[in-house]
This record gives sequence, structure tokens and C-alpha cells, in this order.
Amino acid sequence: MLALVDSDTERWSSSEPAQASPDDLLARVASGDQAAFADLYDVLSGRVLGLVTRLLRDRAQSEEVTQEVFLEVWQQATRFDRKRGTASSWVLTMAHRRAVDRVRASQASHDRDTKIGIRDLEAGFDQVSESVEIRIEHERVGRALGKLTEFQRQAVQLAYYGGFSHSEMAEQLGVPIGTVKTRLRDGMIRLRDEMGVTS
Repeated sequence: MLALVDSDTERWSSSEPAQASPDDLLARVASGDQAAFADLYDVLSGRVLGLVTRLLRDRAQSEEVTQEVFLEVWQQATRFDRKRGTASSWVLTMAHRRAVDRVRASQASHDRDTKIGIRDLEAGFDQVSESVEIRIEHERVGRALGKLTEFQRQAVQLAYYGGFSHSEMAEQLGVPIGTVKTRLRDGMIRLRDEMGVTS
């Protein structure tokens, strides 16, 4: 492909069309465009896999969840609304939810195994007592998280379970850093209130 030189700016410009944005690609996916879906996958799959891997820490599971995310993107593309955010943030939010669901499922399986192990082990009173206290504390945190708004809970989970910085969270969610900090601060205040923690 030949390129033309702009003599005033001496910059090269290609005659190839500009690559479509994720928003435009997702709109075409919503109408059943398989080529647009392939392009959207190429553009976003690396970021989705990176986010999921940070949460799951397991490459095989992360790849599996990434495939599930893009299957859901294909099936749910008509539900994307540009007025509510970018295609990138929509897909990454979907990826975050899927990864959190996988973590929860894994934790539930681990908890079942632990419960069976404790039941089968002739544990002393102190061990049983400690296990009960830990379980109660986990339940309290879970109930308190459930009282947060979706945005607050998302910010708290990304920061404390995902280990994301404010700037990384802003990029993942497609919102300004100030918004991320506000959601996180409000979420932590409400979380402390719900758990009866006094500062």
C-alpha cells in the first residue's frame, strides 16, 4: 500500500481506512456482523484476559472465562447502550463480573471441602470455635458488601480483592479517577457502618 507525504507537516498518512472503534464494532456485532466480532475480539481480548487473570491467578481458568465473556458479548451485544458508557468498559465490567463469579464458585467449593474436612476431623473445641468465628466474619463481610450500591461494591472489590490502583480502576470502569475515589471512599464508609466498626 502506497503512502502519501504531506509536505507541510512531513507526516506519512496511509490510504487505508481508520480502524473502527470498539463502540462501532460492538454496534455492528449487535446486528450479527461476525467480522466485526472478530475485530472486537482482537481489540479487547488482551485486556479482558489481563483483567480476568489478575482476579483468578490461573491461566487456564482465565482463558476459559475470557471465552465465556466473548460468548456473552456476542449474545448480549444488542443490550449495549452507548449513553451508559463505552464498549470497552461494558465488556470489561462483564469480564469482572464473570471472574468474580468464578472466584465465588471456587471459594464455595473450597468452603464445602473445608467443612467436610472439619466434620471428618476430630477437632478440639478451640479449632471448631475458631472456624465458626471465621465463617461468621466472612458472612458479616458478605452481608455488608450486599448493602453497598453496585458502583460502591464494584470499587471495593476491584481495590481490595483485585488489587487495582485508582488509575487502573478508572481505566477498567471507564470513569474519571475522582469518581473512582469517591465510590471507594463512600463504599468503605458504608461498609464500616454496616459492620459496626468505629474509627
